[in-house]
Amino acid sequence: MKDFMNEAKSLWPELEWIQDADLREKVTKTWALALERSVLDADDLKRIPFTLLAGPDLKVTFMDHKQSVVHIARDAGEKVNSFYHGELTVDMDVLIAGAILADVGKLLEYVLDGDGNAVQGNYGKYLRHPFSGVSLAEACDVSAEVCHIIATHAGEGNMVKRSTEAYLVHHADFMTFLPFKERLIVSDK
Repeated sequence: MKDFMNEAKSLWPELEWIQDADLREKVTKTWALALERSVLDADDLKRIPFTLLAGPDLKVTFMDHKQSVVHIARDAGEKVNSFYHGELTVDMDVLIAGAILADVGKLLEYVLDGDGNAVQGNYGKYLRHPFSGVSLAEACDVSAEVCHIIATHAGEGNMVKRSTEAYLVHHADFMTFLPFKERLIVSDK
């Protein structure tokens, strides 16, 4: 039987940035649960493109994108905490946990086609990753503050008030996705 906890830890050295050991364990368990339920494994995540919009030739992998979002969100959170004199604060553990978990639901949304390419599966046609991600996180007793980030990081979150941490993850995610999306739209014309 696979050791999904160690697989999750090997994917995410950034887990060590979470100071609260209990939260770190819950985030790790969430990724382990997603890996257990998914047809994707750690090697797939290091090879499949980070967005299905680009097709299989995109060199930026799922993990490249996810880790960059975590790093950008953490750096932004540190800057907010250092420049805003305590008037705007960021809970760094919540921020990092939310950034690590933002796309965990994609492990349920994606399947592999006959050529080994990631495609949206039947589950993903009905429940996008913010919903499945929250479900996975809640099954592992992740706090509402972190689940809020998962739920609001994508377009679904545009209809609710985001926390500061959720804004940072949302913008880190979209600032590293939208240029690719725009490039694809321009190249299709």
